[in-house]
Amino acid sequence: MTFDIILAGVGGQGVLSIASIIARAAMIDGYEVRQSEVHGMSQRGGGVQAHMRISDRKIHSDLIPSGGADMVLAMEPLESLRYLSYLKPEGILITAAEPFVNISNYPEIETVYAGIRKLPRHRIVHAEELAKEAGNAKSVNVVLIGSAIASLPLTDKAVAQSVHDTFAKKDPRLIEINMKALELGEKA
Repeated sequence: MTFDIILAGVGGQGVLSIASIIARAAMIDGYEVRQSEVHGMSQRGGGVQAHMRISDRKIHSDLIPSGGADMVLAMEPLESLRYLSYLKPEGILITAAEPFVNISNYPEIETVYAGIRKLPRHRIVHAEELAKEAGNAKSVNVVLIGSAIASLPLTDKAVAQSVHDTFAKKDPRLIEINMKALELGEKA
């Protein structure tokens, strides 16, 4: 089994945090993990993407070929469309609904949603609203991980442990908030 994910967003949105949490969960479950560096303008406002590969056997490359991704997981809807060429025909695109309007010619959001809705497997998540409900607007990335759980080859227990461990290191007060964000994302 190999499961390939393209992680996409805009600098400062938490793409690296998503990568770290998913990678740790995969290792808890006993998988091999390879991840590319984040490519793009990682400073706030520039587009970023990373490749993540999860497998039950040795992985020889950290890059996902065009048409090879099982999932595109995006923090922003327009960024999700940027990486469609990587998605397998049966792959799933999961994105936050909220746009990060960082360019003057950002398309109408309904046009962006229409492009996403053309895919046979997609999920547009109102992640900002759910993050606020969990108690921290910055927990959008954890909401998205929750929204992706059912499509990932990982156990809920491993993902929850990874979220817990990540925030226990940063600030123990954030554990409960992010566990709630994970739960709300999963229910979405």
